[in-house]
Amino acid sequence: MGKVLGQGNFAKVYHCRSLSTNESVATKVIKKEKLKEDRLVKQIKREVSVMRLVRHPHIVDLKEVMATKEKIFLVMEYVKGGELFAKVAKGKLKEDVARKYFQQLISAVDFCHSRGVTHRDLKPENLLLDENEDLKVSDFGLSALPEQHREDGMLLTPCGTPAYVAPEVLKKKGYDGSKADIWSCGVILYALICGYLPFQGENVMRIYKKAFKGEYEFPEWISPQAKILISNLLVADPKKRYSIVDIMNDPWFRIGFARPIAFSMNDSSIEDNDKDINIDFNEVGEDDVDVPELIMVKPSRPFYNAFEIISSLSHGFDLRNLFETRKKLPSMFISNLSASTVLEKLEIMAKKLNFRMTGKKEFVARFEGIKDGRKGKVAMTMEVFGVAPEVAVVEFSKCGGDTLEYVKFCDEQLRPSLKDIVWSWQGDNHYDNNSQ
Repeated sequence: MGKVLGQGNFAKVYHCRSLSTNESVATKVIKKEKLKEDRLVKQIKREVSVMRLVRHPHIVDLKEVMATKEKIFLVMEYVKGGELFAKVAKGKLKEDVARKYFQQLISAVDFCHSRGVTHRDLKPENLLLDENEDLKVSDFGLSALPEQHREDGMLLTPCGTPAYVAPEVLKKKGYDGSKADIWSCGVILYALICGYLPFQGENVMRIYKKAFKGEYEFPEWISPQAKILISNLLVADPKKRYSIVDIMNDPWFRIGFARPIAFSMNDSSIEDNDKDINIDFNEVGEDDVDVPELIMVKPSRPFYNAFEIISSLSHGFDLRNLFETRKKLPSMFISNLSASTVLEKLEIMAKKLNFRMTGKKEFVARFEGIKDGRKGKVAMTMEVFGVAPEVAVVEFSKCGGDTLEYVKFCDEQLRPSLKDIVWSWQGDNHYDNNSQ
């Protein structure tokens, strides 16, 4: 561990070096006692859970999580170029430079949204630059996961930084987190090209009033094409605001744009560890507790590593409750069939249970019941992850209907109908020696 890079209310970030690879990393050190005092446990859990989902070239990479009895260590990619804010503070950027950063930002935001994650605090202070002057999105402490959405898909909790927050976030009627992120991206693009913010005032309320009305002016040096894009981003009505697809089809945006190459899964094996590896936020002591590397999800077609398989088989090794905030519903099983075969079997199973397939994309399928329940038709999404040629993990979740009806369906119909392809269910404490 080296010098302190930054310090917040409950954590310090250190410049560190891996003894095995000599790689520089940034490590956030969090005191458990402080978390307990400030009730920030949920925020840290969410941040870790989100960073597991969004591994992308333009997002700061979470490498692993470790813990002692007193502290938690989040080991992240070291981004040494500083904040984009430092560049903006010096004045406006040339349009081609601003466009490069904006393209990288949109690529990262698009990937987050594709995984069901909304950032909710996009601003130049949370955009870092690496040694190659490439952008990295950081600080997912205020981000939202799919399970935080209401049944209508909206978010309710207002959060963000006043100058960058979308007007609908403040109305307390629910808002689309993806559209709110796009508004923030529009403010960032304006600031990059102009050197100042679009909505200014003597106090926060004046800023909000201008944002609600969409009142801002363009300086004379902005090109007409850039004006058109910004004008379609800073639209007070989220329904009329550009989507990610609209942005990527915009002529100004498309100049020199190339999608980044997605990261591949780290194939390095994880050492066996027969210790109790549960992290307890409330336990404070001195002994170290070893925690293996977190699984990082590959953007194009995800795979599970050995640690995730072990986690799914045993409550004693299960770290999912630390990093995820989902309701504890039956949600995962392992099969000793290939991913493609499992997907075919799931389609056959769905027909037998009178469920119809309403969507299929690569190794993800959505099934919906025929009959209406208390809250409409019960629906679920099933995602198949290839682990090896003859091993697959299937994760599924409710995406429609009543929760109690969904749980009853899983217990009484789904599990029995899948017995021919299931190797082990998540959380089961026993399985035969042949499976092991």
